[in-house]
Parts: sequence; structure tokens; C-alpha cells
Amino acid sequence: MSKHYQNLLTQLDKLHRHNRQGSFRTKQRYYEAMQRFCRFLAERYHLERLANIAPKHIYAYVSYLQEQEKSASTIKTDLSAIRFFHDLIQQPRYELPANTDLLLQRRTFGEVDRTWSDSEFNRMLNFALESNREDYISILYLGRYAALRIHECFRIDTATAAKAIKENALTIKGKGGLVRTVPLTPLLVQRLQRHLRQTPRGHKLFVSDDQQTHEAIKALQAFIYLYRPYAQDKCSDRPMTFHGLRHTCAAEWYKGFIQKQANPYQARKSVSRLLGHGRDDVTRIYLASLKEGEQDD
Repeated sequence: MSKHYQNLLTQLDKLHRHNRQGSFRTKQRYYEAMQRFCRFLAERYHLERLANIAPKHIYAYVSYLQEQEKSASTIKTDLSAIRFFHDLIQQPRYELPANTDLLLQRRTFGEVDRTWSDSEFNRMLNFALESNREDYISILYLGRYAALRIHECFRIDTATAAKAIKENALTIKGKGGLVRTVPLTPLLVQRLQRHLRQTPRGHKLFVSDDQQTHEAIKALQAFIYLYRPYAQDKCSDRPMTFHGLRHTCAAEWYKGFIQKQANPYQARKSVSRLLGHGRDDVTRIYLASLKEGEQDD
């Protein structure tokens, strides 16, 4: 537990102990939500006082939750928890933005293009190559061409990889325990073969013996954050996160299904299955890079 997180947690616990409002269930739900927010503040901003929570922290946290595919209702509940504890703070420095300012209702088709351009992807690959991070190269490929979530990449072990190589398809358990099978390109098969040869049986391909999985994930996220200013296209305002590679792959899949003369709805359903969820509105979010009308039924 980091020093910054411990400081924030101590302040939160004090507010929580003196709170007499709400039912036990609501208080517990709000407390857990605020704990997660404190961890985010400590890791991303090294914040030391809850009284210094600023609008920029709220905007960044909402973006982070959306990247994690949290629903608008879940995000609103978490924001309610943050505002609840913020109101308990004596003399906070800033006023927090309202939900209307955060545009939470705009998690729909056309809201944000999160895709990476080919040039951005290639630049990031070059940075990984220069850093001698073959594991990062493979993980970036898995995000770009198999639409894996970042935690799904780090979950791959030798048994999973061997089965995927044999079948030219990767079977993975994703969010909510949903199992899906994603076809692999020859390049992805080659990358898995490379790491399988180097990984002891029963171990995860991309997690070293001296690491926890969450530490490996954070290290890759930090790598992308470090090199993003140099990899991003000039004048681009697209958020360049690992999750954006999933959006890039989804859009490419969709165009492929359309070229095979599937209608837009059928194409979205096929993409939805490959992404590992069943909601058409979520699929439309992934396809936000497409021009308006390209997804119409």
C-alpha cells in the first residue's frame, strides 16, 4: 500500500466513522466506491489530501471508468459516493462538476473515437522494440488484432497459449466470466510460440516470477503513458490508451463483415460476440470511429 493511498484512506476512514447518514448498505457501497477513487488519486496523481480533490480528478476518473466499460449507472453511483464524502470534508478547495458537465449520457454511438492510427501503433511498437520489450510488442499485437482487454493478455498461461497455437484461435474468459473464442492471425500465433518457448510450464506468458499480475499491467500502462506524447499523431485529440486498440480491432472487424455483405445489424452482432459481450449499444461505442450512417440498420 503506497504512502499516498494510506494517507487518503486514513482521512476517508475518519469521515466514514463520523457519518450517520444513510442505510448500512448505502454507507458500505459509498465507502467501497470512495476507496477505489482514493486508490486512483494516489496512483495517478499522488494526491495527499481529500480536501484537494479538483474537477480534473473527476473528469479523469470518469474517463478511466468508461475505459473499464463501466455502465453509466455504475459511474453515476460512484460519483454520488464521491460527492457524498466530499460534502463531509471541511473547507474543500474546489467545487465538483455536475453530471451534466460530465456528459455521462453520451456513452453512445459517435461519442468518442478511441482508435489508434496505423502510424501511432507502429510508433509505439518501435518504442517497445527500442526498450527491448518483446512482451509489450506481443501484448500490443493482441490488443490490436484480437481485441483482448489488457487483463486478458496478462492472464494467458502456457496451457492457454499451447491450445491457441494448435487451434489458431484463442479461447479466453473475459469480463463477467464470459468465455469467447477469437481467431488468431499467423502473426499472433508466431508471437505466442515465441513466448511459449521462453516460459516455464504452468506460468503466465507476460508476468515474470518477481511480479504480481496487477503490477505487470500497471507497468505496461505506465509505458504507454510515457511514450504516448511521442507516438500520438500531431493534432490528434483521440485518447490513446491500451483499450483503444480494442476499438481499433472492432472497427476493422466490422468493416470486414460488411464487405462480406452482412447487414449492419448482423455485422455488429458478429463483432459483439468476438468482443465478448452481447449489448448492441456497447458495440456502437466501439465503432464510434466510423462515419455516421455506416452502422445504420
